[in-house]
Amino acid sequence: MYIAQNILDAVNEWLTPSFDNETQVAIKELMTTSPKELEDSFYKNLEFGTGGMRGVMGVGNNRINKYTLGKNTQGLSNYMKSVFPGQNLKVVIAYDCRHNSQTLAKVVADVFSANGIQVYLFSDLRPTPELSFALKYLGCQCGIVLTASHNPPEYNGYKVYWEDGGQIVPPQDGEIIQAIESLNYDQINFSANENLIQYIDTEIDEAFAKSSVENASFNTSAAAKDNLNIVFTSLHGTSIMSVPGTLEKAGYKNVNIVPEQAKPDGNFPTVKSPNPEEPEALTMALALADKLNADIVVGTDPDCDRLGVAVRNNEGKMILLNGNQTMILMTAFLLEQWKKAGKINGKQFVGSTIVSTPMILELATAYGVECKVGLTGFKWIAKMIKDFPELQFIGGGEESFGFMVGDAVRDKDAVAATLLICEIAAQAKAKGSSVYNTLLQYYVDFGFYKEHLISLTKKGKEGLAEINQMMVSLRENPLKEINGQRVVMVEDYKSSIAKNLFTNGEETMAVPKSDVLIYYTEDGSKICARPSGTEPKIKFYISVKTELDSVANFTKVEQELDEKIKNIIAAMQLN
Repeated sequence: MYIAQNILDAVNEWLTPSFDNETQVAIKELMTTSPKELEDSFYKNLEFGTGGMRGVMGVGNNRINKYTLGKNTQGLSNYMKSVFPGQNLKVVIAYDCRHNSQTLAKVVADVFSANGIQVYLFSDLRPTPELSFALKYLGCQCGIVLTASHNPPEYNGYKVYWEDGGQIVPPQDGEIIQAIESLNYDQINFSANENLIQYIDTEIDEAFAKSSVENASFNTSAAAKDNLNIVFTSLHGTSIMSVPGTLEKAGYKNVNIVPEQAKPDGNFPTVKSPNPEEPEALTMALALADKLNADIVVGTDPDCDRLGVAVRNNEGKMILLNGNQTMILMTAFLLEQWKKAGKINGKQFVGSTIVSTPMILELATAYGVECKVGLTGFKWIAKMIKDFPELQFIGGGEESFGFMVGDAVRDKDAVAATLLICEIAAQAKAKGSSVYNTLLQYYVDFGFYKEHLISLTKKGKEGLAEINQMMVSLRENPLKEINGQRVVMVEDYKSSIAKNLFTNGEETMAVPKSDVLIYYTEDGSKICARPSGTEPKIKFYISVKTELDSVANFTKVEQELDEKIKNIIAAMQLN
């Protein structure tokens, strides 16, 4: 098999004495037994996406390993010194249940400490939102979490947070990448200063749990809490360290944990994917819920920033809510609580993203608060809090099963969100209603919006090229009609141009550039195309809407919207 010169150059660099013998042996084995894997391991550098750096573990510059993370950390150390000259620099590091996370976290700690930076390293795995909380609690300039969220077991990753507790955003991420790429691997300082590495645990845990309870509790009676039957699964991830304890601290005693999934395990042995967005991931939890006649099921992903929720419908069957539905439920509940407390005065806002349900805008308008809509990823919602200090942040969410309650954590947070959805469920049940009926009433009050996600996986170098070509085709040959409905508007976030296809008028969009296209049709449908920043996927987000005159007509109207979504998928050949 022919191997390009740039790949050979990269391979040869990794066969120098700057790399340990184990790494060199592994590379030589790939050269003789797996040339295609060798090419994929070296054909490019891992890049920062919407969730930082994430990739398959292994040798090479396109893999997660001690050298790629070491180079990241050396570059980040240099960057911190330039941004905070003369300051006592501090970082906090957390890691999840994935293979090698603990080892790689120590490597990262070693490099920071070798550069004279004080390191707070969690003594065991912790949820990602606790890292965001700890960063501000400890007064650090930077935080790192070793995680690949809900990716398959062979993945790991490196997410960078800044002093406000949120993930890095442009142009800062570009400046950090520049600092990293200016380095050679032999410039990494791996010689740890153990005196600068401090292990942390209980104090932060207790402060984090206390903050979660304060932010996500809303005067639910003890009787209502006792009457709510909860099933919870950590899906072999880090949430087992925080969610059960937080629920207990908040007064919820009837919490049933799926025992087979309670132990953290990077192989995720009981699921195909540890992603609560996938219905299969909650199979065991749903079975336990039926056995115990539970009211609600909550499952979190491995690093505990996303949550999946299932509730009983009016036939008594457990149904899975999607991320848009949980976001609507939580946002509407928060707005109602703020309204009851007399805290809404026009200086508040909620946050969302361009691929999430437009229904959030209807809620914000109804309650007299602003709704700020940013690019995909919670780093943009966190940035809103920083950019608009004159406004109070109530909460924010996105369609990919993430929600943030208040601003104590500046990232999606399944700890506080789990407590919040339990508050909603407990209060609804105490009134003789349910989460399900609450949602249906929102559809009557604010309009019936329904969303659907198509996710196409395209792996490796060839897959990336295919995804890029799909986006080129959609840009160069824009659709004029979808499912018999004329396209009214096309928003291209790569060019920052929104074009009205009826008038040919163009407007410049005041948002950072991103490889996203959104089509709007004359009947109010919205179709968004977006390559994932962290996975080998291209995603199509479809949103349709209509009016719902009564809860009694929900099933009939939902079928009409399902048919519309089905026709859009067929029209765009996304089957």
